[in-house]
Amino acid sequence: MLRQGLLWLSEQQGVFNFVRTNSLARKFASRFVAGETVEQAVDAALELHRHGMATSLDLLGESVSRESEAAAARDQYLDMLQLLAAGHLDENVSLKLTQMGLDVDENACARNVQAIVEQAAMHDGFVRLDMEGSEYTQRTIDFYFKHITKELQPHCGLVIQSSLRRSVDDVDSLIERQIRVRLCKGAYLEPDEVAFPDKADVDRTYVEMMERLLSQGNYPAIATHDERIIDHATKFVEQQGIPPERYEFQMLYGVRRDLQRQLHAAGHRLRVYVPFGSQWYPYLMRRLAERPANIAFMLSSIVRESVPHS
Repeated sequence: MLRQGLLWLSEQQGVFNFVRTNSLARKFASRFVAGETVEQAVDAALELHRHGMATSLDLLGESVSRESEAAAARDQYLDMLQLLAAGHLDENVSLKLTQMGLDVDENACARNVQAIVEQAAMHDGFVRLDMEGSEYTQRTIDFYFKHITKELQPHCGLVIQSSLRRSVDDVDSLIERQIRVRLCKGAYLEPDEVAFPDKADVDRTYVEMMERLLSQGNYPAIATHDERIIDHATKFVEQQGIPPERYEFQMLYGVRRDLQRQLHAAGHRLRVYVPFGSQWYPYLMRRLAERPANIAFMLSSIVRESVPHS
């Protein structure tokens, strides 16, 4: 019932209009979303870079229904890359294929994505194709190998979710092809035949794939806020003699900033995933609806940061 209520709220334009003008709601959202404009996102990236952390910028929005919407999103990404270059920041962005028009016209989507990857590649930048629900998993992987040329593949990577039963095979295939992978747990609500219903299985599979990627993968991104898994990863790379330049940790903007600082101080590379855009309200509501426990997770993140560490 909570999930249904959150999804219903995410679609209420009247509620969105109120929240956007409510100072308390905007203050809470600003903790996890870096504003509504490209300029605000780049400013957030600049501040993180001042503290030694890399970033990946993500324009919120997905499942467009018109080519013009996809083209507008493409143009915002191209502007974003130019602003990052002008600020001498690493040109690293994340995008969703449905935002680029995958469900409207795959060829038009391919042209949009190729334009973004080509511009990023000009300054040795990088574009991550975010993974959406399980119905898009194979489509996203197929799209990558159909439309991302071998010349562009060093500048474009994929995301694998440990919650999906198929992911171990996907990771093995991507390691063999040396495609850069961001490994996350996955927040989408999936049927049991597609995904593991138990958190213990999701975590176990995550660790199994993480070790393979750290040992054999091409600069994997370990995307998690789970302290137990992070501790396992840091011990694993030390035991295996894997240097910091062969991997990076990734965490969400505003989530466990204390842990982000600790990882950076310990000499690990850390990239912060920075979402922004006018769709921040539905973004937050959908993230909470996908896993209502995220409500407690976000609140506990704030509380944990406020507690002094010895």
